Amino acid sequence: MDTHTHIVRLERVSKIYHQGKIAVHAVDNLDLEIDVGDFCTLCGPSGSGKTTVLNMIGGLDVPTSGHIYLEDRKLATLNRSQLSRLRRDRIGFVFQAYNLIPVMTAYENAEFVLRLQGQPETQCRERVMAILKEVGLEGLEHRRPDEMSGGQQQRVAIARAIVTNPAVVLADEPTANVDSVTAGALLDLMQKLNEENNITFLFSTHDQRVMDRARRLIRLRDGKIEYDDVRSLPG
Repeated sequence: MDTHTHIVRLERVSKIYHQGKIAVHAVDNLDLEIDVGDFCTLCGPSGSGKTTVLNMIGGLDVPTSGHIYLEDRKLATLNRSQLSRLRRDRIGFVFQAYNLIPVMTAYENAEFVLRLQGQPETQCRERVMAILKEVGLEGLEHRRPDEMSGGQQQRVAIARAIVTNPAVVLADEPTANVDSVTAGALLDLMQKLNEENNITFLFSTHDQRVMDRARRLIRLRDGKIEYDDVRSLPG
């Protein structure tokens, strides 16, 4: 099997949580491949396993069994520092609650990962300013999170997620805390980044607006894939 088109691969992945003597199968023997350039959504009812899948792909959680690969690197073979570097350099995260650093400006939040990488200040500034312009935040770079709307904060989070040119952006309920107009604008932005820059997006969501935009819709139920639908969307 040629794996070079796959950013992410899950092979027979299970995740079991224990509540007292009860074993809860959050993810049950899951096989999944995410291709380069995918704009893909995991959906399903609460408890279906979608956020658990996203967290395991991002190295934030560990499967009970099975194997997860990012760009053909098996996550289970990486030590803590290697996994941390992989998350820093190759995975962008967008969270429901934004997870911005409150004392930092929009610029500093977007720049933070580049600084962790040890990038020179001149290169950081050039890259961050270009990304902030691309996500529609030009002129707002000196504002702190509490001086921005929810939509603007999520744009900062998206800027932070893509500033390192990651292999994949994992977005967990990214439209949950914004209104319909802002959600549409954020989805327009992420769709543009996907189409023009070939950035791979994998969403976990309950939001029908996100599902409607997905080129690939994967519905989970009880930790298993109920259906996996690749769609041709207008436009």
